[in-house]
Amino acid sequence: MGEIGPDGVRLTPVARFPNAAVPRADGLHWDIAALRDQVVAGLRAVTGLVGAEGLVSVGIDSWAVDYGLMRDGDLLGEPFHYRDERRCAEGPRAVHERLDHAELFSRHGLQFLPFTTLYQLAADPLAREADRFLLIPDLLGYWLTGRAVAERTNASTTGLLGATSGLWDDDVVSRIELPRRIFPDIVDAGDRVGTISGEMAAGAGVVGIPLVGVGSHDTASAVVGVPLEGEDAAYISLGTWGLVGVELAHPVLSDDARGANFTNERGVDGTIRFLTNVMGTWLLSESLRAWGTDDLTGLLAAAAEIPSVAATFDVQDARFLPPGDLPSRITQWYADRHLPPPTGRPALVRAIVESLAEAYARAVDDAERLSEKTIRVVHVVGGGARNRLLCQAIADRSGRRVVAGPVEATALGNVLVQARTAGLTGPALSDLRDLVRRSVALQSFIPGERARRVTTP
Repeated sequence: MGEIGPDGVRLTPVARFPNAAVPRADGLHWDIAALRDQVVAGLRAVTGLVGAEGLVSVGIDSWAVDYGLMRDGDLLGEPFHYRDERRCAEGPRAVHERLDHAELFSRHGLQFLPFTTLYQLAADPLAREADRFLLIPDLLGYWLTGRAVAERTNASTTGLLGATSGLWDDDVVSRIELPRRIFPDIVDAGDRVGTISGEMAAGAGVVGIPLVGVGSHDTASAVVGVPLEGEDAAYISLGTWGLVGVELAHPVLSDDARGANFTNERGVDGTIRFLTNVMGTWLLSESLRAWGTDDLTGLLAAAAEIPSVAATFDVQDARFLPPGDLPSRITQWYADRHLPPPTGRPALVRAIVESLAEAYARAVDDAERLSEKTIRVVHVVGGGARNRLLCQAIADRSGRRVVAGPVEATALGNVLVQARTAGLTGPALSDLRDLVRRSVALQSFIPGERARRVTTP
């Protein structure tokens, strides 16, 4: 829940819930029924605090690329999870028989990721049976309002939206033999999607409340919440993935950008999120799961006492994408190259931290070169902003000042776009980011120095 005042925005956590891949007979899925129930429970918790009359609007963001397919208003099975290995293998092969990546990049501007939506759809037999395709936040929004739309920032991650037009690319849709009828009208962040009504709304106690489009791809909302100042800054939206990039006015569709595996996704207010996907704190969380512990704080403290590793590993290696015993896979990566592996859990955590930081530093260098922007500051937002060891390692390896915070950048960006639609803020992105700077404490990490607090609300 976000509350807007003249001096900033205040977030109150109201409900949290687990959300993980669930194995089924045909692969990994999302438990969309549980997510729907949790949305209802969360909204009910909000109205329990402020009443329906105290709620101005609702906005939904989520991860990208995954979707539900519908026919006659009913969902055709649980949405697949993007880490499902079978779909990640079949989809690219089916698409690239008709369109190679070079042509796709020239049209949609996206880096190659085997789980991009167009690849998933190409491997999905239900796509030919459906009458509607909805990305996850749009699916939840449909259930709340009865209106089926596609919000543009998330639609831009599908590989089916023109990089310059911002519209569905009918030629690509046709060439990979998808039915055009399934793709809904596109709306923008800030548009009023509809009024919440129906059974789901009644259960949540929010009948009659507007649903407002936000940056429904969580990274788009997170970038709104980055306290950017000036033109010399990059950002890392750091959670399960590390999204490393810069904010631009126009897409970069060069061969060099394609070769560096950069992507051009839409941001709020027509901006371009020129970024690359790098593995994120998934490596840490999945390692903890394999070890049967949740003591990341203790392991990071122990890792900080270990000297920096002599050799980092490639965090982008495909073996690290699926769930499972990541510590063993990391050890095997070193063994395959006849390098001494990290010994013990703290050493492995240190290796993960340093390897992630090295990958982010290289990505920032690439963003600077490809965008022709000078980058002096790197903003780290999201859960990874809490990881002081990682933030310092990014500063050390990139040679740039790192500013960490806010942690809840996605929620801030979501709430601020809603607030602007309600007339509670200034009209520009800079107005929203000024509210962020006035609302949160930031930390600065200097290459070779200890962290110091630089901003206090």
